[in-house]
Amino acid sequence: MSIKRGEIYFVNLNPVKGREQAGFRPVLVLSIDEINRLPLVATVVVGTKGENITTDYPTNVRVSPEESGLPIETVFMCFQIRSLDPGRFPRQPVGKVSGEILNMIEDAVKNCLGL
Repeated sequence: MSIKRGEIYFVNLNPVKGREQAGFRPVLVLSIDEINRLPLVATVVVGTKGENITTDYPTNVRVSPEESGLPIETVFMCFQIRSLDPGRFPRQPVGKVSGEILNMIEDAVKNCLGL
């Protein structure tokens, strides 16, 4: 299986603690492909339904179905970054974002991390 930067997968994020995002959710792969090819982990940004986030914040990126390939509007919460074992990922992605959207997500992550 080849996980690639910018692809979107539905993964089960359980188990979690506290305010971590739980359950079966879309995640966008943020780590570079050189890392994704290794049998280590893939770093992702967690998404949620757009209707769950009524206010746009600089820490989030709202993506339309046309831009993601997902069936509904999704907000990627760039403060919810996780590194996941490749075994959590299904064989095929459900979507992918363009370079422009990926750049917006990178900028929001940098903002969250103070980079």
